[in-house]
Amino acid sequence: MAMASALTGCSDLGFQPEFSRPGMMGQRAAPRQASLGRNSGRTLERPDYDKVYGDYHGERFPIGAFDYRQVDQRFLRQMVQYSGPEKPGTIVVDPPSRHLYFVEVPGRATRYGVGVGREGFAWSGDAQINMKRDWPDWVPPAEMVARSPEIVAELQETPRGRGVLGGPHNPLGARAMYLFGGGRDLGYRIHGTTEPETIGTNVSSGCIRMVNQDIAHLYPRTAIGTEVMVLGA
Repeated sequence: MAMASALTGCSDLGFQPEFSRPGMMGQRAAPRQASLGRNSGRTLERPDYDKVYGDYHGERFPIGAFDYRQVDQRFLRQMVQYSGPEKPGTIVVDPPSRHLYFVEVPGRATRYGVGVGREGFAWSGDAQINMKRDWPDWVPPAEMVARSPEIVAELQETPRGRGVLGGPHNPLGARAMYLFGGGRDLGYRIHGTTEPETIGTNVSSGCIRMVNQDIAHLYPRTAIGTEVMVLGA
């Protein structure tokens, strides 16, 4: 689908996000430096991948089984040691390693593989999740339409403008969590994907994409107001 390949920016607001270069997220003036702790990342437990990446039932739209063997094992869901200072419930994204950590308890975090911003679009800083959507609609910003006019033929009317209704072909996948800073929607998301094979690569314009099974696992555990920290290089 053309839209999946064209998704080099994931704002669904119809305008350019508030920040578009490293260090412009929220109120920060410089990229947040790594705070994972020197002993973080050692695998403690791995789930049954045939089960966790299998078909998801009870959804409005099907989430089909994901062939996890096409992704490096480093980017599959696992419980790891975590020695950073963040409190339980915090999300920490480490773009250089293409990992997202959900801090469970002191010393432990669930780690997921992610796709992160391409060179020239990557960002870092602090935010909060102030909105969440199950099977979200997606409206491409004007800048994306200008870069990839071929997607226009695939757009349809949504409550927020011409875009893609929530469903199995939507570039935001099964879930989206919306990042806010300074009381404003920053235009960036943690979201699912129609291209799970891209996990572990630099693929989007600052947004953080996850395998649909992983975002569906993280989503109900993430409260409104959750702190998100995106680390610098």
